[in-house]
Amino acid sequence: MLKRTKLIGHNDLFISLINLYKKNNFPNKIILCGNKGIGKSLFATHFVNYILSQNEKFNYNLENFEINENNKSFLLFKNNSNPNIFYISKKIEKKSIEISQIREMIKFQNRSTFNNNKKFIIIDDINNLNNSSTNALLKSIEEPNNDVFFILIMNTETPVLDTIKSRCIKFNLSLNIDNVKLVVNNYFDEEIYNLISKDFINNYNTPAFLISLIIYLKDNTLDFKSISIEELIYLIIQKKDYKKNQFLSMYITYILQVFFYKKIFLSKNITNKLKNYFYLKLNLIQKYNLDLESYFLEFQEKLLSE
Repeated sequence: MLKRTKLIGHNDLFISLINLYKKNNFPNKIILCGNKGIGKSLFATHFVNYILSQNEKFNYNLENFEINENNKSFLLFKNNSNPNIFYISKKIEKKSIEISQIREMIKFQNRSTFNNNKKFIIIDDINNLNNSSTNALLKSIEEPNNDVFFILIMNTETPVLDTIKSRCIKFNLSLNIDNVKLVVNNYFDEEIYNLISKDFINNYNTPAFLISLIIYLKDNTLDFKSISIEELIYLIIQKKDYKKNQFLSMYITYILQVFFYKKIFLSKNITNKLKNYFYLKLNLIQKYNLDLESYFLEFQEKLLSE
């Protein structure tokens, strides 16, 4: 989602990890932890490119924290064909990272390195591991090869098993509001952040959410400068986009949080009891993979019909 060639807002940690690597003190199992959508996967991409591009043309520009789009390692990674990088994330149509993906990772882990380079395994959003894939991963990271580095990415909002966390060194990432603005403006190549509807501007926004929101609204010929949270949810319900849109499936809980924040703390139109009722119901639906249609029909009837 974010432009992958420019890293914004994580510079100090980035330099710290590079220094550890140069001193041969970089842990071979780390967790990058932070709110969803702040660029943890992007951070991992940049770090790995810095390492692998050192002896290549168009290597990493550390002064500007920027990947050269012509770099061979980066181009191979974009095409999912870099022999020294194995990237895992939950497939869109699946509920979790499956054990078959971990088994493929183990095969990669056991193969010889290409050009004597280090090998990196990036697992994006380890919160999506199921029991089987978690157990298989634990066996792999117990005693990894010295030339293999695991970079696990987790969202602060969702718990991860202690058995995984205890085997890794955790690094926390965050973005302040000024850096969020920079990332959003950089993505669209214009000063767009300050034009976004006030309903969606708060200290908990992440760049990925705002960028995806603007793209979604533009695709639906809606004005991101003036749309309200109520209008957005009404649109989602009418089009049933919660069933088919990847952005909404990722951020529907957050969108509802924005709605309840406005209704409870700003306008005081609804009660905490009603909010808790809809949160609990949504959690149960997501846990058991139930249909959202009846949920949103009730939501519209009770909360959008005023």
